[in-house]
Amino acid sequence: MVKVKKNLKRKRAEVTEPSDPEPLPAVRHSDEPIQKKRKWTNKQRVLVFASRGINHRDRHLMEDLKKLMPHHKPEAKMERSKTLSVINEMCEMKNCNKAIMFEGRKKRDLYMWLSNVPNGPSVKFFVENVSTMAELKLTGNCLRGSRPLLSFDPTFNKEPHYSLLKELLTQVFGVPKHHPKSQPFFDHVYTFTILDNRIWFRNFQILSEDGALAEIGPRFVLNPVKIFSGSFGGLPLWENPHYMSPARYRQQVRLEAKNKYVNRIQQKATAEATRPGGDAYELTPLDDIFKETTGKRAIGR
Repeated sequence: MVKVKKNLKRKRAEVTEPSDPEPLPAVRHSDEPIQKKRKWTNKQRVLVFASRGINHRDRHLMEDLKKLMPHHKPEAKMERSKTLSVINEMCEMKNCNKAIMFEGRKKRDLYMWLSNVPNGPSVKFFVENVSTMAELKLTGNCLRGSRPLLSFDPTFNKEPHYSLLKELLTQVFGVPKHHPKSQPFFDHVYTFTILDNRIWFRNFQILSEDGALAEIGPRFVLNPVKIFSGSFGGLPLWENPHYMSPARYRQQVRLEAKNKYVNRIQQKATAEATRPGGDAYELTPLDDIFKETTGKRAIGR
């Protein structure tokens, strides 16, 4: 009997003990969708710097490109005595996998290097017809840090070296999606057009959905010189047969001007030698110089 009573007490205690309350569902006070945490997967970082010897216009062009590229990292000027292979170590210290290096020569010529660090390839361009944003004073404008659309000429898909340049330009100038310093929309477009074996760069603002554009700037033309297999070096994969160095071009201009002067002197000498002789062409230098003046004075008196 005692055991039965103890069992009954235990059952009553189990029945009377309150059970654990079930968790209530979370209540949302907003109809907006839940924002998911997105990861920044395309981690392209571009090191933008210059070597010593560039002029003020080239420096302003570099600053304009920095403003348009929120995924860039700055660096101080590189000494001209250092070799280009040092740039790979600089990119490694800055945790960058792309590099843009401006190289100035004679305070007038500008070269631009684009490289995929550390395995390559790398391209050397000669920059022509530079116009910065401050010089142009165009009406277009874009929000700083916004992502650009990249528009390429159909010729980029026809030649193998242009296809390589298209891929490299896309990785360098394209702003990664969900970059911390970028804006999540597109409001301007980069156009890369091939004309006269050169790449023409333009930057336009997208005004409306119907395709209206307004140029922002800067402007410049890239004349490709060589494509190398490595980063800032290696075997040359392609060389531009139409490229002429600016020093040689200026030398040819001077020779043409010299030839024009020599031809003009020769034409004068030939004309003097072939002119027919005779009294009709001989002039007396002091013949009847004061006749008219003496006559007038006599009448006045």
